[in-house]
Amino acid sequence: MKDYKMYIGGQWVGSANGETFDDLDPYSGEVFGKIPKAGAKDVELAMAAAYKAREEWSATPPPVRGRKLMEAARILEAKRAEFADILTHEGGSSFGKAMFEIDATVDLLYTAAGDSKLVMGETFHTNPGRFNMSVRKPRGTIVTISPWNFPLILSMYKIAYGLATGNTVVHKPSSETPAIGLKAAELFHEAGFPAGAMNVITGPGGALGDLLIADKRCSYVAVTGSTETGRHVAETAAKNFKQYYLELGGKNPLIILADANMEYAVKTTIMSAFMHQGEICMSADRIIVEEKIADEFAASLAEFVSHLLSGDPSNPATFIGPVISDRQVESIHAHVTDAVNKGAKLLTGGTYEGRVYKPTVLKNIKPDMDIYYEETFGPVASVIPVKDEKEALAVANDTRYGLSSGIITSDYEKAMYLANGMEAGMVHVNSGTVDADSVAPFGGLKESGMGREGGRYSWEEFTDVRWVTMDIKKQQYPF
Repeated sequence: MKDYKMYIGGQWVGSANGETFDDLDPYSGEVFGKIPKAGAKDVELAMAAAYKAREEWSATPPPVRGRKLMEAARILEAKRAEFADILTHEGGSSFGKAMFEIDATVDLLYTAAGDSKLVMGETFHTNPGRFNMSVRKPRGTIVTISPWNFPLILSMYKIAYGLATGNTVVHKPSSETPAIGLKAAELFHEAGFPAGAMNVITGPGGALGDLLIADKRCSYVAVTGSTETGRHVAETAAKNFKQYYLELGGKNPLIILADANMEYAVKTTIMSAFMHQGEICMSADRIIVEEKIADEFAASLAEFVSHLLSGDPSNPATFIGPVISDRQVESIHAHVTDAVNKGAKLLTGGTYEGRVYKPTVLKNIKPDMDIYYEETFGPVASVIPVKDEKEALAVANDTRYGLSSGIITSDYEKAMYLANGMEAGMVHVNSGTVDADSVAPFGGLKESGMGREGGRYSWEEFTDVRWVTMDIKKQQYPF
């Protein structure tokens, strides 16, 4: 067990009130670390430090910002084992998922470093006697809030691009995975970022989030979390005239047409539905399959899934580790039980030991079941037979969410029909729903959020647009 410190103004500090809370290992249930429990005084210190540093950091030349971000990436590469250990024992990540997340974060840091020099405006040729242009400026001091499921990469999308574009950052990681957020602060400390450019405080989400957003020095809020969290953030931000980015939940469809390669479809479904125990906003828990192959597909999927190793995430062979909390186990099991009680067929799984929920496949899911519309956020795949691609599209769009989606078919005419009609921010043809690229626009529609992050989409989020004119001929006035 380790006693962690917050990172405020370039210093490692405890909470002003001296309070801490326990950070638990979701598999063993043991205390992984003691975490400072921040309060109003800590929010004041962090916001003051970030606000003080904003002028120096925004005036730092972009190439210098980029070099510091590249140094942070190199430090992360050297500390892969340390970061992987925290992701495993704090968040329940399997070895493979931890390595995937770290490597993706390294790539993101390098991408943000290069993009620090690409923040561009435009010119408008509307008057021969005037230079007419738009320029982009840092928003100032931004607040970033991240979830527990991919706590490193989803934090860094905001932190890295916030810093790359000249903003200072106050970051609040999830109270379920605070240690990885504090560990991430090491990267920026050791890379030589100026004091106050990057700050991390830890504690209860709702109370701290409200204080951070309401602070007059906060100029922008970037959040990844549940739709309920996003709704609250949006309401709080609106009351305080703050702009925001929200990446929220999903009920993501994976459509498999009858011409799909069966083995490929099964493996793609497993990666989409069961990676990191299905605790991913992009996870596919609605597997929409043409009825011609639905029985064969469901049987093949259940057979494959039944052999996935579940248990201790520190075992490199484990594919299914623990879900984050007892509350989450109860929520997952309630969905499965409700579906079975209403006529769904349980093909495999449906049981749990401690916080390890066995990978589960359900068939014949109907709209009257809770699992049909509600986000499960666990290792459960629901197979929904449909007669053709038109019904598949209707079922796929029958949700309040619109984050990610996947389509498996060899018929590209049908693929484009589905891709064009999908009400989702991300559509992947002949790939799964769990996908991201550091330069691609990541984000959703409907109740899955608003805004995009990644590459130029991030620097557009983290900068303000200013209209600037310069007259080279004197204006003619009527007096």
